[in-house]
Amino acid sequence: MTINQLSEQAPFTTKDGSTIRSILDLTNAPVVQQSLAEASMSSGGQTERHYHKLSEELYFILEGTASMELDGEVREVGPGDGILIPPGAWHQITALSDVRFLCCCAPPYSHDDTWFE
Repeated sequence: MTINQLSEQAPFTTKDGSTIRSILDLTNAPVVQQSLAEASMSSGGQTERHYHKLSEELYFILEGTASMELDGEVREVGPGDGILIPPGAWHQITALSDVRFLCCCAPPYSHDDTWFE
């Protein structure tokens, strides 16, 4: 059984510029097909617009509000919202307040699968 405590995970910056703490991924668990991380951004922060060729992503907003852009469509998101980001979909999240969310990737997140304009 693998149980990782969020508070024991060191934060790092992803290739798109977001700060995350990996809860379960290839670096800290015998993960095969997915990863789970907590992401956080201060009000006004945003990721660089990007896409993933392989990974399907799920965001789940825990705290705060953000503007979510997905292939040109923009919507405000907040606590309790789940967002599906299909492989190949251009996306960017911008914090409208301090925001914290879960990010699940399948296959697991990889810097090598992050592409920019």
